[in-house]
Amino acid sequence: MTPYEAFQLLELRVGRIQKAELHLKARKPSYCLWIDLGPLGVKQSSAQITDLYTPQDLVGRLVICATNLGERNIAGFRSEVLVLGLPDEAGRVVLLSAEREVPLGGRVF
Repeated sequence: MTPYEAFQLLELRVGRIQKAELHLKARKPSYCLWIDLGPLGVKQSSAQITDLYTPQDLVGRLVICATNLGERNIAGFRSEVLVLGLPDEAGRVVLLSAEREVPLGGRVF
């Protein structure tokens, strides 16, 4: 398998956060997110992004998600997609996003 073929196996799509709440049962500070992925529907994600974002900051924000990694149960919350980010100089997660409006559910290539 070539590196490009391996990359194509990962399904990355854009979604819009509809709702964000503090995940009260999680061991590490995190949020429960509900993300609209257009034709794929609304999916849930648990995300440890509390250092830089409040729930109010997150609602309406476009994010990039890995949608085909399977589901995980995170402290009683079903996490269906992985929201992508990268660390800043202090190790805090900065979300990856589209730089302008695009159709929800669009695939990253």
